Amino acid sequence: MQRLIAPARIILHHRVFMVLLGCNVLVGLAFAFVSPFFSIFGTRKVGMSPFVFGVFMTVLSLSAIAISTWLARWSDTRLPRRTVLLIGGIAGMLNYLGYAYMHDLVSLTINGCVLGGIASITFSQLFAYARDLLASSHIPPSQAPLYMNVFRLFFAVSWTAGPAIASWVMLRYDFVGMFLVAALCFLLFIIILLAFVPATPPLQTARAAAAQMPLRRVLVRVDILAYFVSFALLFAAGTMGMMNLPLLVLNVLGGTGQQVGIIYSVSPAFEIPFMLYFGLLATKSDQARLIRIAVVIAIVYYALLSFVRVPWQVYPLQILSAAITAVVGGIAITFFQNFLPEQPGTATNLYATAGRIGGTVGYLAFGVLASAFGHRVVFWACAGLSVLAFVILFADRARRPVPVSA
Repeated sequence: MQRLIAPARIILHHRVFMVLLGCNVLVGLAFAFVSPFFSIFGTRKVGMSPFVFGVFMTVLSLSAIAISTWLARWSDTRLPRRTVLLIGGIAGMLNYLGYAYMHDLVSLTINGCVLGGIASITFSQLFAYARDLLASSHIPPSQAPLYMNVFRLFFAVSWTAGPAIASWVMLRYDFVGMFLVAALCFLLFIIILLAFVPATPPLQTARAAAAQMPLRRVLVRVDILAYFVSFALLFAAGTMGMMNLPLLVLNVLGGTGQQVGIIYSVSPAFEIPFMLYFGLLATKSDQARLIRIAVVIAIVYYALLSFVRVPWQVYPLQILSAAITAVVGGIAITFFQNFLPEQPGTATNLYATAGRIGGTVGYLAFGVLASAFGHRVVFWACAGLSVLAFVILFADRARRPVPVSA
């Protein structure tokens, strides 16, 4: 408890850190309201087939990769992070307003590619800003995983209640109400940024490091590339699982939208203690080993999901999902930031880009597999991708992440 109390005190006494925690909750709520039900919106409300929906999400992911990479670079070299966050927040609000009232495929695609692509920068920039604060607070680098997991924990808190509330809103006010609440979260996010977060220009050291170490040079390093590819595979599996699980519950298991909301609320409730536990472990253990353990858990999780027969059987399996998220979505952020300690915006976006590339593969694979073979086969594919990720990480286990400096 003493090791947890010390970080809590530092965070509570750091005003900007507390504000960023609030912003993290709002962005998490916006995503938690929409993500679990987006496949239902696309297939049932808009009328897309699973394959068309997969292509639609692929196009959106490719746009997000291009736009977020450009904005992340600017956050390290030209623009204050607050400015980048404001741009992302405004785009996020307008994006969800567009989804609320657009129902034709062309308009939705343009809206998602442009505004959704810009809004995608918010997640990585919040964690980059948090890493900046840790560096300026003279906290030992070895303690960074714990603090970043505490920061990630607040994102999980928003997912604890978000899906369940979203399912209630959707049942009463349809998808329009769901998207309007998500847009409101981004509006509050913008107001808080304007009122409480200072605009600090990028440090000269970050500009120099970015100039001397382009991203293309980073990616040719074998150790970084191994983790980048492995996480892309894991995120592909996660995307397929995210898209597939609600449709499995509704179309195969005969469940309800409320049960989908409960399923997506169980995991975040367990993520909170797991985030703290793995965060503490990461301060004194090999982070790469923890990542490999999480991949093994992912293999078991997806394999078991393929055997469920009634919705309630999914509930306990979400505990495994929480453990996976606590590592892959928690300490892994710090793990990637350690590769580029002077460029947290680019480093965090490298992690996020692995997620978007994985998402692109996942959306396409989900559409093809769900249409051709059914929802249970999708989870076997998720397990297979996780096995491949483990093989890559196991083969690269002798390496250690070495910071890339100018």
